Amino acid sequence: MRIAGIYSFNNGVKTVESKYPELLKEVRHCIQTVNASLCKTKKSEEKTMPGEILYSPVDLNSEFKKIFFQHGWRSIRVRCEYPTQFYVAEYSPVKLRGGAFREMDFIKEKLGVEVQFGKYSFMVYNVAAKMTIFRNLSFIDTGIEIVPVKALADGMSTGVSYYEQFLWDLEHRGVSNIDIPVMIIGVDA
Repeated sequence: MRIAGIYSFNNGVKTVESKYPELLKEVRHCIQTVNASLCKTKKSEEKTMPGEILYSPVDLNSEFKKIFFQHGWRSIRVRCEYPTQFYVAEYSPVKLRGGAFREMDFIKEKLGVEVQFGKYSFMVYNVAAKMTIFRNLSFIDTGIEIVPVKALADGMSTGVSYYEQFLWDLEHRGVSNIDIPVMIIGVDA
C-alpha cells in the first residue's frame, strides 16, 4: 500500500514527528509492506456491483496486524466494568456474557495506531473517544489513524468511509480540550 495523504488533528503530525520519529518510519514501512492485491478477495453480493471482486476489510486488517506484530507492536485490550448504579429502581439489567472490552489495534511506547476500513462512525470513535480513553488509562499519549482514501474505498463494499470524508468532519468538528494529537494517514492500494 502507499500513503496518499497525511492530516494533522490537534497538532498530530508535529507531535508524532518530534516524539516518535523512529516509530513513524516503522509505521510507514508497515503500510508500504501491505500487499493490498492479496486482499482483493471479497465477492460482492451488492446490487450495484454483483460478482465484482472487492478489497476485503477483514483481510486488509489481518495483513496490517501480521506486519505490525512482526515489528513488535502489540494490541491492548481493556476489560470494561460497566456501572450499574444508574439504572432506575424498577429495572433489572441482564448480566453481560463474555464481558465487554475496548481494544487498541497497535501500541508501542506511548504511540497508539488504529487501522480502520469500516464505517464512518468507527473512524470518528477512534479519534474522538477511544484514543482519549487509552490516553486516560496511560497506555498512549499520541495516535495515528490509518484509513482508506476514496479511491480505495471505491474498491470496497458500499458504506466504507474514507479519508476525505473523515477530514471534512474533523475540520468542521474542531478540536476539544480532551482530544489527543493524532496523525491521520490516508492509504491507497
